[in-house]
Amino acid sequence: MLRYSVSHVLKLMDGQNNLISENEETKAERLEHFRRNDTSKSLVFVSPYDSRPNSPSHQGSELKKEDNLSSEMVIKTKDASASEVMDKQRDLDATIGEKGRLNRLIDAYSIILTSVGEDVNREGLLKTPERAAKAMLYFTKGYKECLDEVLNHAIFNENHEEMVIVKDIEMYSMCEHHMVPFMGKVTVGYLPNGKVIGLSKIARIVELYSRRLQVQERLTRQIAEALDAALDPKGVGVVIEAAHMCMVTRGVQKVNASTVTMAMLGELEKNPKMHRDFMTLIGKH
Repeated sequence: MLRYSVSHVLKLMDGQNNLISENEETKAERLEHFRRNDTSKSLVFVSPYDSRPNSPSHQGSELKKEDNLSSEMVIKTKDASASEVMDKQRDLDATIGEKGRLNRLIDAYSIILTSVGEDVNREGLLKTPERAAKAMLYFTKGYKECLDEVLNHAIFNENHEEMVIVKDIEMYSMCEHHMVPFMGKVTVGYLPNGKVIGLSKIARIVELYSRRLQVQERLTRQIAEALDAALDPKGVGVVIEAAHMCMVTRGVQKVNASTVTMAMLGELEKNPKMHRDFMTLIGKH
């Protein structure tokens, strides 16, 4: 039996060459790890294909069409796209390693500089490809982290019943459309349900999802859903206000424009009073 990440298995699937073998218990466990964005444990088992006519794998392959098999492989989560990207990231790390990724980026930035008409051998640019490559790895370090690692068990039983809010968390991310920065402030609030989280972990959740190629709308939702998955609170609210360099330094070039996005879950979404109280407390009433 071979262990692969889900996206890796999808790549290896070729019609009837392999069959997926997993029972309902392991499937449920894997789904839970996906919900928590822990793709290191969300694995499936692949049985090598046996072409003999009476073998279980051959008989099973005759019964299943390729499209049905593929549809069973797709794990639908609140953030399937992020899980798939993390799978690919882990696969890449396993293949070429951290140094290999850095070297690929250095080569890529050298090509970029040459393509815009620069001389990569002139004094001011000799180290630029390496610096830019290291910066890009830092800007996207969120792909190499998962929610469980960030939380590090910093969740505590507590009977606090009122809203908990952390305001004005600085956020830096990269627009996935133009790969230029957007930055701003994040406010996160939740209504406890018998548990509280270490306050610094809220800022780390913001960092986890912002250090990726993003759109602000998805980033807002991912932060809210991560806190909801970690605490199972009565409600969660996330508000982000950010300036996008793709809108400031190019295109329409509107220097003073800012974008506000919100994600509300549970009581903060359904209960008008709770929603209003949250918006008042963060100064957005």
